[in-house]
Amino acid sequence: MRCHLLGGRPRRRHDRRGERRIAALGSPAGTGAPVRGGAVFFDLDKTLIEGSSAIHVGRAAYRRGLLTRGQLARDLWANVRFRLSGSTDEQSSVLRERVLDSIAGHRVIDLARLGPEVLAGILPHLYPETLTAAYEHQDAGRPAYLVTAASQELADVLARVLIFDAGIGTRSESRDGVYTGRADGPFVYGEGKAVAIREVAEREGVDLSASYAYSDSASDLPMLRLVGHPVAVNPDAALEKVARTEGWQIMRFEKLGRRLRIAGAAAAVGVLGGGGGYAFARLKPRHAWRHRVGLG
Repeated sequence: MRCHLLGGRPRRRHDRRGERRIAALGSPAGTGAPVRGGAVFFDLDKTLIEGSSAIHVGRAAYRRGLLTRGQLARDLWANVRFRLSGSTDEQSSVLRERVLDSIAGHRVIDLARLGPEVLAGILPHLYPETLTAAYEHQDAGRPAYLVTAASQELADVLARVLIFDAGIGTRSESRDGVYTGRADGPFVYGEGKAVAIREVAEREGVDLSASYAYSDSASDLPMLRLVGHPVAVNPDAALEKVARTEGWQIMRFEKLGRRLRIAGAAAAVGVLGGGGGYAFARLKPRHAWRHRVGLG
């Protein structure tokens, strides 16, 4: 029996009704690749998960000895400033250079091995509704892509575990399994996400006009405007304004961890109402004593 979390992928039974809804419009101009229909593209931070994956990547890199404590603090602060101040071409370039400098000389396999620890950090922060949406798209015949500024290696691991069809991440040049410190493609952030998605669409024959994209941030407007069906998930103020003006779908979710805590609390209440009532009765006199002497 193949374990899905270790790289196996179950065969999904596609919904024929969904497949019929996808129009075959011919080949993308100049590629000759047959169009197989639309796809769906998901941002990671605050769309698939609550918060920033960079925090979990940084912590994992520090524990593995790939970053010093000082480098971790500087990188996390740089990431926060970048997200708070918005993205310009210059800021994106500076952040990209910092990332390239930090991985230069490290083995590709070492970065890929951060995957399990990063996953352990982000899985409790997943939005289950976003995953459900992804799987429904897959069942309708649309391949699902995870799109993130994180490395291609980490994007591959995350996509495989989440049962997405592929990950689209930031590619860095390597020689003999070691990073050179040079880029090997666009920085998958802002306009770079749209560039990376276009590359995939041309290579795979995806009809972008029949495709969907999900994101929380106005920084992803290039990606959202690239597809025929943009969706704003837990949008920031700027994206919500655009989404309402353009008539885009808006979705709001809660993270998986919160759902689990609520379910756990409900289960605890149920226990107290049943067998736990005996334990509560045993404790009640002691609590009464504490109140009588002013300790409760």
